[in-house]
Amino acid sequence: MPFSQVAVSLLALPRPLKRALALGLDASLCVLTVWLAFYLRLGEWLRLSGDGVMVPAAAVYGALLLALPIFVVSGLYRAIFRYGGWAALMAVSRAIALYGLLYALVFTVIGVPGVPRTVGLIQPLLLLLAVGASRAFARYWLGDMYQGIVKRMDLPKVLIYGAGSAGRQLAAALVHSHEMRVAGFLDDDARLQGGVMNGLTIHAPADLPALVASLPVRDVLLAIPSASRQRRNEILQQLLRVHVAVRTLPGLTDLAQGRVHVSDLHELDIDDLLCRDAVVPDSALLEKNIRGKVVLVTGAGGSIGSELCRQILAIGPRALLLVEQSEFALYQIHQELQGTLPAGAELIPLLGSVCDERRMRGIMTTWRPDTIYHAAAYKHVPLVEHNPAEGIRNNVFGTLTTARVAQELGVADFVLISTDKAVRPTNVMGASKRLAEMILQALGNQTSGTQFTMVRFGNVLGSSGSVVPKFRQQIRDGGPITLTDPEVTRYFMTIPEAAQLVIQAAAMAGLANAGGAVFVLDMGKSVRIGDLARRMVELSGLSVRDDDNPEGDIEIQVTGLRPGEKLYEELLIGDNPQPTAHPRIMQAHEDFLPRQVLEEKLASLESSLDANDVPAIRRLLEDVVSGYRPDDAIVDWVHCAQMSAR
Repeated sequence: MPFSQVAVSLLALPRPLKRALALGLDASLCVLTVWLAFYLRLGEWLRLSGDGVMVPAAAVYGALLLALPIFVVSGLYRAIFRYGGWAALMAVSRAIALYGLLYALVFTVIGVPGVPRTVGLIQPLLLLLAVGASRAFARYWLGDMYQGIVKRMDLPKVLIYGAGSAGRQLAAALVHSHEMRVAGFLDDDARLQGGVMNGLTIHAPADLPALVASLPVRDVLLAIPSASRQRRNEILQQLLRVHVAVRTLPGLTDLAQGRVHVSDLHELDIDDLLCRDAVVPDSALLEKNIRGKVVLVTGAGGSIGSELCRQILAIGPRALLLVEQSEFALYQIHQELQGTLPAGAELIPLLGSVCDERRMRGIMTTWRPDTIYHAAAYKHVPLVEHNPAEGIRNNVFGTLTTARVAQELGVADFVLISTDKAVRPTNVMGASKRLAEMILQALGNQTSGTQFTMVRFGNVLGSSGSVVPKFRQQIRDGGPITLTDPEVTRYFMTIPEAAQLVIQAAAMAGLANAGGAVFVLDMGKSVRIGDLARRMVELSGLSVRDDDNPEGDIEIQVTGLRPGEKLYEELLIGDNPQPTAHPRIMQAHEDFLPRQVLEEKLASLESSLDANDVPAIRRLLEDVVSGYRPDDAIVDWVHCAQMSAR
């Protein structure tokens, strides 16, 4: 039996039995020290039993009859050895000092035939050393281990959902964890339920409510990397009924290279929160405009731009040009991508604004990109509403500048990242993105060597300003979760999905010869943000505090819609989406202005921007962008400050 298991067995014994063992140990030490004392006095070993010269029985029985009663009366067996410290050592010293006086009185002062008088002095000293050492060893061995056991018992208990290979590896990795203790497994396989694996019982998922109450359990760890998205969502629906936090392991591809580690556990994937399957990309479409080509990404340091760069680099371009006006964002994405740069590929970080025609022309003239993904934009609705001139200048005229230069230099494909907020917009950001779409539609309607494509999608989860990271932080902080309106709904997709859609849409536009086309993703049903917030709270093992549950953990506060925000978003202006080669991507046919008319409108808009004439800007946007109907008063900071100063 391993040394540690012996200690655990000893600690588990009843208290009277442990006292009896301590008494027996001290009795053995009394006999042993008498034997050693005779050796030290005579220089030869005597027998304790059997034939030949033996240790006198009087010396042995005298030690036992004097020492054990004194030890009992002195309370040495009431002390807990593993907690023994200086006070316990002093108690041992006092008891043995009393014993030594009596033993020396009998065997040294009075004398006993056959027992050398010096034994009466040597044996108590040896007994002091032996008993003291035994107590010190018990404290060192059992004390630290006991504290470790107590700490392990106090750790939060967790259940592992999945008794397969990943679950077993995770349980093994958690054996020495200082964060949690595995209390058992959950598994759907009825053949495994009721069995024991590595000392842990395998339970049926239906038993979870009872286990949470009896053990108690705080967390459930999903160790089912091979499960489909639909099955994971079914499991999450089960877990929502019980107040447990849910954490998960990564997918099979992330686990293929090694064993499961505790560090692999993370919060639920955003896909798990959405309750829908991700869009499966078409590898042929992904490669068409990228492999072996020079690709330029504007806004390369942003949420979408950086993910585009990651996926483009993985496909294998000849060169990837990173264009970004933020020095820090460009530094970050460049440093990250350098670590995954394929052999033979070139990665070039370029500081610059898409509004700077000279800079954009210099970049495109030097490297002659085959494909441009235009992700540079101001996208935060309230911020753009408070700074409309700069939002329009970047989103509209930055797109116009970059697209014109690309067309002049014969760039094969130009792809604009657009948004569902461009459909019947109520805010400047959405109107600016719709106007950017109209610019590319007008340019694409002309005969040229450049294929212009727009890709429109809903909110991107995990991007800067996204609700999921915000809600997670608010839950960690103990709440409240701030919600603009309980009825707000949004279409959602993950950053990787959005980037894949952008890449594939450009390829489909080329195959269909659909210049100036707007592509949208069939994103299924829109998500109610209030339901998303509640789901995140419940899957964190907490409850929502409301009128029905005033003792809940996290409150959801309604703050009201911000300037320019809508309750509902749409993906299509018209009602005639056409299918494409991809089952989840549609092509929209949106109306637009001829290039000559549009350029006249843009010239007027640019003059209003230069003067920061916000009322004129809004009137021009209403005139140009079909469906733009601002709901709120002007909130431009500069305009409002100037008006209040008059």
